[in-house]
This record gives sequence, C-alpha cells and structure tokens, in this order.
Amino acid sequence: MTISAQQVKELRQRTGAGMMDCKKALAETNGDFDQAIDYLRKKGLSAAAKKAGRATTEGRVGHYIHTNGKIGVLVEVACETDFVAKTEQFNTFVKDVAMHIAASDPICVTEEDMPAEYVAKERQLIVDTMKEDSKMASKPDEMLEKIAEGKLKKIYTEQVLLNQKFVKNAELSVGDYLKETIGSLGENMSIVRFARLAMGS
Repeated sequence: MTISAQQVKELRQRTGAGMMDCKKALAETNGDFDQAIDYLRKKGLSAAAKKAGRATTEGRVGHYIHTNGKIGVLVEVACETDFVAKTEQFNTFVKDVAMHIAASDPICVTEEDMPAEYVAKERQLIVDTMKEDSKMASKPDEMLEKIAEGKLKKIYTEQVLLNQKFVKNAELSVGDYLKETIGSLGENMSIVRFARLAMGS
C-alpha cells in the first residue's frame, strides 16, 4: 500500500512522532490510523524503558494559572539536554502536566513519594471503617489488612500524579504520557516535583 505524504503529516500532527516513524507505522498497519497510533505508542513505551537509567540534568520549570486565577501550578520537568528542553513538544508536555495538576490535585509524583503518615492514616481509617461494618467485623485482622492494601492501591491510582488518568486523554495515565514523550523525543525525562496553590486552601 502506498502511504501519502498527507497521511504521514496528519499522523505526525496527531502523535508528535517523527516523520520516518509515522511513515513506518502507517506502512506496518496498512494505513490504519488507529493501529498506527497504537504502534507508535508501543514503540514509545519500549524506547522509554531503554532510556530510564540516563541522567536528567536539564529541563524547565513550567507554570499554569487556571482561568479564574484561583489555582496556580509550578512543575519541574527534567530531561537530558537543553536542546530538547527548548523543543515545542517538551514544553507542551510541561504545560499539559501543569494543567493536569491544577485539575486533578495529586498529592505526589510517584508512589515512593507518598507521605508515610498519610498512608498510615488512610490504612487505619480503612481498617476502622471495616471493623464498624457488621459484615466485616468478624473477619480476621490479616484479611482486613489485605483488603485495606487493595483499597490503598485505589488511593495510589487517584492521588499519585504518574498513576492518574491524564485529563486530556483518559486512555492514558500521566506516566504513559511521559513514556510516550520520552519515546518520541529520544531522551529520558522525569517529573521532578510540583507545587499547587489554590485560593482559600
């Protein structure tokens, strides 16, 4: 099947991937756009895994102010070179993450960053609530602890930035979006830290 320049251009606009990668993805999927996007996504995730150990000493601090002026976010995103930090795609990623943080109010970047006191408090609250439930109270403590661990995983999904569903595309987590961008830009990247300020909080 012949792949036209227009098809390649359109796929590039939709994914941000390189021209040759887009052409190859379309050729591999017989011009099917949805399959080509999946192909590029898998390629990006694989490339991100290979780059995971490389140092990220450059980057940018991005910001986002919600239109009502009552929520503001600063986020630090690191990459390997200043060249990539100046690209439009990198800066779009930084802005998207800042906007996501404003909308979703995560507690921390990774599960490892979750404050131990917060986790302990939530676990105890879950266990105490189950013990007050007549159907759960008779269950052994070990079982309650296992159930609590399952409920904590849900909290990690909802409160950890990299685990949250990306506000601009619910099919991706923020972590998936990061990996795809790493694959597309060809450099390791990391979301280092963020600060979110809201009026009255």
